[in-house]
Amino acid sequence: MADLFSQTVATDAWRAEATRWISDELSGVGRRVTGDIVQRRIRPWSTQLVVPSDQGTVWFKANCPSSAYEPAVHRALADLEPAEVEAPLAVEAARGWMMTADRGTTLGDSHDASLSEWQAVVALAARVQRQVADHGDVLVGAGLPDCSPATVPARYSWLVDQLAALPTDHPSHLPADEADTLRAKTAVVQEAVAALLAAPLPASLQHGDLHPGNVFVVDGSLRFFDFGDAQWAHVLEVLAVPYGYSTRVTHHPWPDLLDAYAQVWADLLDRDALEALMVPAMVTHAVNRSFTWLGAIEGAQPEELAEWGDSALYYLRLTHEPFPPEDPENGP
Repeated sequence: MADLFSQTVATDAWRAEATRWISDELSGVGRRVTGDIVQRRIRPWSTQLVVPSDQGTVWFKANCPSSAYEPAVHRALADLEPAEVEAPLAVEAARGWMMTADRGTTLGDSHDASLSEWQAVVALAARVQRQVADHGDVLVGAGLPDCSPATVPARYSWLVDQLAALPTDHPSHLPADEADTLRAKTAVVQEAVAALLAAPLPASLQHGDLHPGNVFVVDGSLRFFDFGDAQWAHVLEVLAVPYGYSTRVTHHPWPDLLDAYAQVWADLLDRDALEALMVPAMVTHAVNRSFTWLGAIEGAQPEELAEWGDSALYYLRLTHEPFPPEDPENGP
C-alpha cells in the first residue's frame, strides 16, 4: 500500500522535520523565522506551510511522490526564464520540498481577471513555450514528465490497464467491459498523435494549470508559479485550462483568447489551422491529465478519494470526447 502522503504531512514528527529544514535553509540565505509556521492546507498531492521571516513571508511546499519533480523543474525554469519564473529560495529535490518568497496576491485572487489579462497570460505562456522548446533535455532531466505526443499511445494503454486493475470500489475503477471498449479505440489516440506530429508546433513546457491564480504581477510583469502539474507535452495542451475557464467560469470569449495565443505561433501555423489542431491536442491532453491525476490520488485517504478519486477515470474517458477538455473545478 502506498504511503498516505496527506496523513504523513499532518504528523507532528513530519512538521518538526520540515520546520528544521525551513529554519536551516532560511539561515543559509540570510533570513530567520520570526513566528509560528502555519500549515495552510493539505491535499493528497501537496501541502503548504506559511513561514513568517524577518524579510517577509515565505512559502514552503512539499509534493507527493508523483509531483516531487516540481522544485527542481521550478529552479530549472527560473534559470532558463528568469523574467517569467522567479527562482526558489531553497530546494531539496530528493524530497520534493521548496521554499519561495511571497509575492502577494495572485492576479486571479486580486480581482476577476479581465479579458486583456487573460490574453496576456496565454500569450506569455506561448512565448515561454517557444523559448524553452529547445531545452527539453534540461527540463526532462530535472524530472519534468515526458508526455510528448509520441509517448501518449503507450501511456493510454498503460492507464487503461492500471484503472481496470483498481479495486472495484475505487472511484477510478474502469469496468472490464469499458476497458475492452477503450482498448478497441486505441486508433483514435494514435491518429491524434499522428496529426500532432505532422504539424509544425512542437512539444514544450505544458504548465498544466494555466490561469491567473497561478500568476503573480511583479514590477508590472507576469510571473508563473505552481508547476506541480507541468509536463513536457504538445504546446496546445496548455490551452485546456483556459478553455475550461472561458466556457464555464469567466465567459470571456474563447476566440479572443485563442487569437492571443495563436499570434505567437503565426509564423509557423495560421490561426485556423492551430484551432483545428486543438482537437487532437485535447485527445493527448486527456490521456496526460489522467496520468497526472492517477499519481495525485495514489495513497489518498478515503475522504480524499471521495472528493477527487474519480478524476483519473474522468479524464481517460475524455480521450474520446475531449471537449470540454478541462473542468476548472476538477484539478490538483
